[in-house]
Amino acid sequence: MNWINLKKRAHTPYSKKPVVCVVEGDRGDFFPGVRIENVSFPLTISAVQAACSICLSYQQIPKRILYVDEAPSQLEYWKNEFDCTAELVSDISSFKLMDYRSPVPSTKKEVLVQLLSEAVIPNSDFPVSAIILNKQEDVCFTGVNIEVSDWAKGLCAERIALAKALASGINDFANISVHTLKGEFSSPCGACRQVLHEHLPLSKVELFHADATYSEHFIIDLLPFSFTSKNLGKL
Repeated sequence: MNWINLKKRAHTPYSKKPVVCVVEGDRGDFFPGVRIENVSFPLTISAVQAACSICLSYQQIPKRILYVDEAPSQLEYWKNEFDCTAELVSDISSFKLMDYRSPVPSTKKEVLVQLLSEAVIPNSDFPVSAIILNKQEDVCFTGVNIEVSDWAKGLCAERIALAKALASGINDFANISVHTLKGEFSSPCGACRQVLHEHLPLSKVELFHADATYSEHFIIDLLPFSFTSKNLGKL
């Protein structure tokens, strides 16, 4: 993998400026992250936010942030949050980047329950897990919710799974599944609904509820009258 190929995986249809980075965890693994822009621009996920959050979801602490060209947004926050270093690196081809792909489970509920213990939730104590399948349904990406000292910098399980998929070069999806341990009804938050609507609006979201019930819905139905536009972005 090199920076050029990783940049092709960034989702930047509006700015046309792909930003990427790689985070080294405290066990020596390397986690790629790409910028994921959203039509509702406050929901845009920075490359550093994605990579650091994914690193945390693997129960590792970010120790070094590698980037190319210019410093990505949010760099100072994540450096200070984990007292890690940042380094401008021209070549990452010698690093073995983490493979985020997982085999599709025969029983999603069982895997979703197991994932709940990996959530990083020091503030809410409300674990959430998610599994997103590629269009061919032969590989999946898992996610858990990640919280840090700045509540606004955390990411939900659905967006972690999506960030892992996009950083892996997958941008066409079959469906997504979500499970919560607490609460009567598992459902994506409004922010996740907006983000998911941009990437898989006509797909189904499977909800495994804390009370052991199940329901499924089309993502487009979870966000009626959602904002979309073909007129955003530079020509």
